[in-house]
Amino acid sequence: MNKIPPASGFWNYVAECVRLLYWIYFKPFTFERWLRDIHPELKPRDNPFDKRDEFRTNPRLRRYAGQVWWLTAVVPIFAVLLVAPIYTLVSGKSFDWFISCVFLVGWFIGRVIDRGGNKNRLVIILVAVFSIFLAVRFLSGVAFGVAFGVAVGVAFGVAVGVAVGVAVGVAVGVAVGVAGGVAFNVAVGVSFGVAGGVAGGVAGGVAGGVAGGVAVGVSFGVARGVAFGVAFILGVLRIYFWLPELLWILTLFLLFPNEKRVNCLRSLPPRFDELIILPLPFMDVMIVEAYRNNPAAARETIDYLITSTNQQKLAAQAISGIAGDILNRCQRLSDIVEIANQLAWIPSPPPKELGAVLPQFLDISQNVRASEEATSPYRKYELLNIPIKALRQLGQSIVLTKNARVAVSFGNTAQNWLTILETAQRTLEEQAQRSQEIRQVYIAGNSLDPETARNRFKGRIDIFREIESLALSEQPPVLLLYGGRRTGKTSALKYLPYRIQANIVPLLVDLQGAASATTLKGLAENLAQQIIEAARRLPRKVYLPNPDAKKLAEDPFPALQTWLAEIERNNSGKQFLLCLDEYERLSEVVEATSSRAPLNFLRNLLQHQQKWILLFSGSQKLSELDDYWSDYLINTRALRMTYLHELEARDLIQQPVENFRDIYEPTAVDEIIQLTRCQPYLVQLVCYEVVELLNRDIRRNRREADTAKATAQDVKEVIPVVLERGDQYFRELWKSLADSDRSLLRRIIHGETPTQQDKGVIRKLTRKEILTPEGNAFQVPLVQKYIEQLLEEE
Repeated sequence: MNKIPPASGFWNYVAECVRLLYWIYFKPFTFERWLRDIHPELKPRDNPFDKRDEFRTNPRLRRYAGQVWWLTAVVPIFAVLLVAPIYTLVSGKSFDWFISCVFLVGWFIGRVIDRGGNKNRLVIILVAVFSIFLAVRFLSGVAFGVAFGVAVGVAFGVAVGVAVGVAVGVAVGVAVGVAGGVAFNVAVGVSFGVAGGVAGGVAGGVAGGVAGGVAVGVSFGVARGVAFGVAFILGVLRIYFWLPELLWILTLFLLFPNEKRVNCLRSLPPRFDELIILPLPFMDVMIVEAYRNNPAAARETIDYLITSTNQQKLAAQAISGIAGDILNRCQRLSDIVEIANQLAWIPSPPPKELGAVLPQFLDISQNVRASEEATSPYRKYELLNIPIKALRQLGQSIVLTKNARVAVSFGNTAQNWLTILETAQRTLEEQAQRSQEIRQVYIAGNSLDPETARNRFKGRIDIFREIESLALSEQPPVLLLYGGRRTGKTSALKYLPYRIQANIVPLLVDLQGAASATTLKGLAENLAQQIIEAARRLPRKVYLPNPDAKKLAEDPFPALQTWLAEIERNNSGKQFLLCLDEYERLSEVVEATSSRAPLNFLRNLLQHQQKWILLFSGSQKLSELDDYWSDYLINTRALRMTYLHELEARDLIQQPVENFRDIYEPTAVDEIIQLTRCQPYLVQLVCYEVVELLNRDIRRNRREADTAKATAQDVKEVIPVVLERGDQYFRELWKSLADSDRSLLRRIIHGETPTQQDKGVIRKLTRKEILTPEGNAFQVPLVQKYIEQLLEEE
């Protein structure tokens, strides 16, 4: 038997046992974490004596085992001594001390039998079964009590640990002492109900209560059955603890005003009872109100509810309330900008009440922040169009939601935000009109987005017409849109939905992102997600179903084929144009996975899905890729994206947006055309720097704002800045060349004339739009100036 520790540590030992007993009934999650700290495999229902071989190396485990034994052996005795007088006082009936004590003696004996660590479980279980059989079949009175006590004590010692052993010991010890009839069944129901709730959870406890009630009703009459069942279920639901907790939360709510409720967070019922089954009112309201005064304390309370109790639903309600409160209290543009920072602590994914709404509000906040960081009032005005459009769409979707609470709360918030943004946009428009500076409307760098760039995308009518014509042909070929870096390929694909017929549905997929996948499953999931998002970004949104996640994980590309066929069936009359940008990156996936399954998938799509057309976009032709590509992509029609036509480039320079005033002398426009050869990125970059130059002079009073115009000399003046800002473009172009290509360019810059042996290199560099067909001059003077500068630095 486990000996009681010396007198010096006796009270500490008792305190630890009392704490364990409290944890069993009220803090099971804390109890479970504490047990894992003692032993990683130890659980509340485990019998610690099963691990007695580790007692020597784990003294905490040995101490815990001793405490388990004493708790399961002694607590039922103290429970009877405590409950019996109360029962007699309340009911006016006598308590059968004799039979209860006899049972407890048997219980104690059973625990003594079991103290050896269950070395022979089969023998002990047989003893328990035999004892119960004797008690039920032959014995009565004292003999019954002893036999039944031994049986239950041994059986529960073998089967479970302290969590159930104590609960069942208390339950039976109290119940057998109560007088017969309904009172007995109520006592048994209450005791076993609480025990069942501790041991088996709510679902198992309620089921046990119903089954037990029926069984008792059949055997001993309806009154007893109902009494047992009701008392049992109420015990499982912990009503006997819930009622005082209800009174406590009502007291806190009524006595403490709003601004002082933060002081109540440490006194909420879940702080001392982690296993509250039925909901308690006002707790979420108190946490939301506390957040206004002390966000850190409210967040700590929410974290505690999520990680240390069964109150995850309460935590979700509090999070939803806090988010709604913060969103609704925005009064200025700066408040909306800060939303993303204020709500960054909310877990991802957010609670289901916020799942569809909160991410959209956060995206809108991020877009407003991007607008605020723009460099001019006009650019800020333009960028606000994105969140304003998103808010209008969000408001429409909220109206259609089935959740009335979300519709009312977040619908008002969306309307409030929309008013704030529209007011801010009108103010910015007025500021832009009053500003003496020239509007900075040129965009040099990333691809143009129709949502923000509007009419800045110029030309390419021939490309759009050819794509449309080929897509509508009886047997559409594979389309290949190729051209040099930053010639506008991605921009053209983004504008494609606005330039072709409505029955053609372009879906843009960025393979540069998809190629980061290292598995076929990852690639397939990325493709599916991008296709779904691309459909939602269209001018006329198309909502596609999600693919079967299980099938996608098992066999990715056949699952994708099935999914695309389903999309085709559900959208009759539509042609889907799958645009794969940066298509060369698929080679990286083929190498990383040692599988050509992605290419097989594309070939299968071409052969069997008549409503799906493929458009590849990249800087290389198929002939420049590995040989295996030609086996998969047959019947390919190449569309070359090159420089803008001169009229298109002049339109971009002089009328990048509507109502842009004339800021160029004719010679300045000619100079830009000559320097850039109408390369769209370089045109945008030079014009951007020219506007910056003019505005600097206006701020320094060197030019009159109303009459300032750029000259050819101004264009020449910004060339060093253009070369510096465009360094990444120029350097990437230089690094993409072979050594033989660079050698020829060095010779040309040094004044040498190409020889007959250079014809092959000249043809190659002509295709790359670097040299003229004659091979003695650069196509783009800015490229020549950069290489000259690069060679000077070598």
